Amino acid sequence: MEKIGKYRWTICSLLFIATTINYLDRNVISYLKPYLAEAFKWSPEQEVNDYANIELAFKFAYAFGMFFAGGFVDKFGTKLGYAIATGLWSVAAVAHAFCTGTLGFIVARIFLGVTEAGNFPAAIKAVAEWFPQKERALAAGFFNSGTNIGAIIVPLSVPVIAETMGWQWAFILTGVIGFGWLILWFIYYEVPEKQKRLSKAEYDYIQSDKAEPVSQESVSWGKLLTYRQTWAFAIGKFLTDPVWWFYLFWLPDFLMKQYGLSKTEVAVPSALVYIIGSFGSIFGGWLPLNFINKNWPAFKARKTSMLIYAFAVLPVLFSQYLGAINMWLAVLVIGIAASAHQAWSANIFTTVSDMFPKKATGSVTGIGGMFGGLGGILLTFLVQKNMFVYYTRIGQIQTGYFIMFCICGAAYLLAWLIMHLLVPKMKKVEL
Repeated sequence: MEKIGKYRWTICSLLFIATTINYLDRNVISYLKPYLAEAFKWSPEQEVNDYANIELAFKFAYAFGMFFAGGFVDKFGTKLGYAIATGLWSVAAVAHAFCTGTLGFIVARIFLGVTEAGNFPAAIKAVAEWFPQKERALAAGFFNSGTNIGAIIVPLSVPVIAETMGWQWAFILTGVIGFGWLILWFIYYEVPEKQKRLSKAEYDYIQSDKAEPVSQESVSWGKLLTYRQTWAFAIGKFLTDPVWWFYLFWLPDFLMKQYGLSKTEVAVPSALVYIIGSFGSIFGGWLPLNFINKNWPAFKARKTSMLIYAFAVLPVLFSQYLGAINMWLAVLVIGIAASAHQAWSANIFTTVSDMFPKKATGSVTGIGGMFGGLGGILLTFLVQKNMFVYYTRIGQIQTGYFIMFCICGAAYLLAWLIMHLLVPKMKKVEL
């Protein structure tokens, strides 16, 4: 019997690296907030509002970009679509270094948001092309762990770069990495049918549970929005994506405001949150695979795993109470919540390829990403209002963050319930 190869994991490694770069570029600004406040002489009110407006610009653009990204990837294919998106967002990341005020950053964030929207539709489409159904959550969990690695690298490197070379170089040095990835992408990526490095045994394994050919045909959003499966994914993303973005953009501020940490002292506790989170991303893919290997139906394995992860988020409600005892207890609980989110994320992405044929995975992922962006926008408005009232007016930053952690803790169970009611057995759509 011919040994099954592992070239599909080389492809998954490329997706992991791209996702790491994606989150590296978007997260840099959250650790430069105090530097920008000094450079542009923001008042406390401006620090809240201007930073929130810069963040909102990214999220509006990301949601808008998702309107086109999925269909763009479905139309032009994974290889070219992913390459164009990565090249453009790398240009956008470097462009931040040349901004001279809030308006400039808003423009740069809009450019970054639109182009970064291509990452997940392209990555999910690649997983659907390169992995059998039972391995897709594991593969998605692996590449999605890049979001943690990017978030770990930023706090450990960006403050040091800003202190020694200036904040502009933090954008330049992180932004140029994407151009190196493009070289690897063009060397190693091709669809399985055209990949000469792929053995016949591995190709047959990849195709073992699907007779569906690779198709460049795209499906309109109008048609996709008539299916409950689309709405289940979109609502799940709408409710849970904003939680991750809250951690990504506001965790450094929370640690500095709550515990009086300096610009550089925030690095280690922030990185620890995402180190813990990276374990959840891999475990999130392993658990449903383990259930499937025990002959569970794929939908039952997926939904049971997601329910477990939804409950695992709940302790974040007590993060400030535990943090009053010791800051590292708060870091631990937030890290567990981040880990549960990543486990959830690996599976909710995989529900797209479970419920839709490959020709629609990019578009459906784009719809979900747009809804996730819209949810992030609404949550940012809420954060901005809370922080303005409780920090600049009342002086009770703890209350503002407590409200946000309550929202974060409840979001996943609500999302799971709605998804379960819409698609009890995640029946596959026939297009």
